[in-house]
Amino acid sequence: MRITVIIPTYNEAENLPKLVSALFLLPLDIGVLVVDDDSPDGTGQLADELATAHPERVAVLHRPGKLGLRSAYLEGFRVALDSGADAVAQMDADFSHDPQALVGMVECLKTCDLVLGSRYTNGGRVDERWSVWRKALSAFGNYYARTILGLPLRDVTTGFRLWRRETLLGMPLECIRASGYIFLVEMAYLAYCLEFRLGEVPIYFTERRAGKSKMSFKIQIEAALRVWQVLWTYRDLRRRGFAARRGRA
Repeated sequence: MRITVIIPTYNEAENLPKLVSALFLLPLDIGVLVVDDDSPDGTGQLADELATAHPERVAVLHRPGKLGLRSAYLEGFRVALDSGADAVAQMDADFSHDPQALVGMVECLKTCDLVLGSRYTNGGRVDERWSVWRKALSAFGNYYARTILGLPLRDVTTGFRLWRRETLLGMPLECIRASGYIFLVEMAYLAYCLEFRLGEVPIYFTERRAGKSKMSFKIQIEAALRVWQVLWTYRDLRRRGFAARRGRA
């Protein structure tokens, strides 16, 4: 199985080379697609150097500025699918997602269409150094989103994901409208409404090794409010899916 790992970057020069090296040590057929938003710290140049050193395994998509998580992944999905990837992973560049967890996620993908690296399923954890407030906010955000949307998942905001090629091809990516981290919730909810098989693998989510986090309290509050917009956008698709499930019961 050929896996393309999409890594959106903005000022990740300290992390990117180490992360790519860690991915290449896995017993998997992995290629990396770096989507860089014109990082002023030279991340894009480092990515180009990695691509020169590993032309068969590293590709780089340069963008003119900070265009956001949504467009980074949507553009990355198209490039990965066009290049023939059998599966596509979403992953942060800062080592908060342990590359080794991909091995278990690939195993789970044998019986699922989308696998999420989950902090809140049985066996998952977050960094012990997180404050009580941060742990509570993250846990509540997940509970809030999954309850409103009726998602059978423990971690709907995780950015660590592995998609089957066929799943992404079956997703109406042109309809995705959410920006920022609510984009992750919308993608998971749309996959659920389309009745794809969803799985979760426990992960340990650690604090970034280097660089500065892009997450803020404002971003989290905005994501919470926009969950209702996601519910409204796909209301008809959700009704059709529930009706179909009742008809098969």
